[in-house]
Amino acid sequence: MPLPRASGVGRKLLLLGLAVVALSLLSGCAAVVPQTTVIPKTDAARKIQDLYVLTFWLATLVFIGTQGGLVYILWRYRARPGNELPPQTHGNTVLEIGWTILPAVVLVVLAVPTIRTIFELETPPTVSAAGGPPLVIEVTGKQWWWEFKYPEYTADDGGPLTTANELIVPTGRTVVLHITSDNVIHSFWIPQLTGKIDAIPGHDNELWFTPEEDGQYFGQCAEYCGIQHAQMRMNAISMSTDNFQAWVNRTTKPAVVADANLKEKGEDLIATSGCAGCHTISGITAAVGKVGPNLSHVGSRTTIAAGIMPNTDDNLARWLRNPQEVKPGSGMPVLNLRPQDVDTLVDYLHSLK
Repeated sequence: MPLPRASGVGRKLLLLGLAVVALSLLSGCAAVVPQTTVIPKTDAARKIQDLYVLTFWLATLVFIGTQGGLVYILWRYRARPGNELPPQTHGNTVLEIGWTILPAVVLVVLAVPTIRTIFELETPPTVSAAGGPPLVIEVTGKQWWWEFKYPEYTADDGGPLTTANELIVPTGRTVVLHITSDNVIHSFWIPQLTGKIDAIPGHDNELWFTPEEDGQYFGQCAEYCGIQHAQMRMNAISMSTDNFQAWVNRTTKPAVVADANLKEKGEDLIATSGCAGCHTISGITAAVGKVGPNLSHVGSRTTIAAGIMPNTDDNLARWLRNPQEVKPGSGMPVLNLRPQDVDTLVDYLHSLK
């Protein structure tokens, strides 16, 4: 039994419903998208986005051509009352040659800019966009966090300036990343800044980009690497040249803790609770561990636990009490700290800025 046709009112309600759904989807597209590739903030990311845009429009033309042709044929040659079966033919040489050549042309149009973009991104520039040499940063994928070393700047202990999970870069200066891993294969990806590339043990991979405006950009590991793969996050903070130099000047020296009593208690807890065995803190002779993140200026970081929590008092206390509850499988052990020791460590670590 054929279904009854929708009335005029029914059709209007259907169209209204579809419009509401479409507007809802579009409003979702306008929401905060911290890991989007379609809002590039660097020259390298824009090259990738331009290639995506070209691919999209070529795919749109192919879609319109094929679907339009299909709709036309279905309408033009639809069955009509009294129509006889048309003469049957086998193949059409012109059409067959056409739809063989046309896809090849589309692929060539796409292949040329693709190859050009690959070569442009393959070789880092030797001169920064702002003049002078690029800023070189050594990136190491850990379990499960990211370490960043700046060979250009020397910390007070004689080694390179080192931080974790927050990549601080100057706006307008080209950045070259040398990426590796000290355990399994990871994949480094900050979508708004550049493409992704694997972090492979014993192998040096490169990415480069030039930040175009100040801001904070989020990324994460894009290669399954273990139980906390999804929680192996990071963020890049781009700032003006003056602010970046001020950050370097501050970070290459031990943090100044104004409260002498807090400084004494905090350093004592760092040395006796086990923190010093895994972490480095400038100014504390015993704290030279390399297993965990460098905590010399942890109070100035925006997040903790590899970017999964804002760096607040409550979150830091929760992390210190039971890190395995927050991030199961991480290398941070349960230290069985007393409540008062947790409070002291929170205050002390947040004073390291």
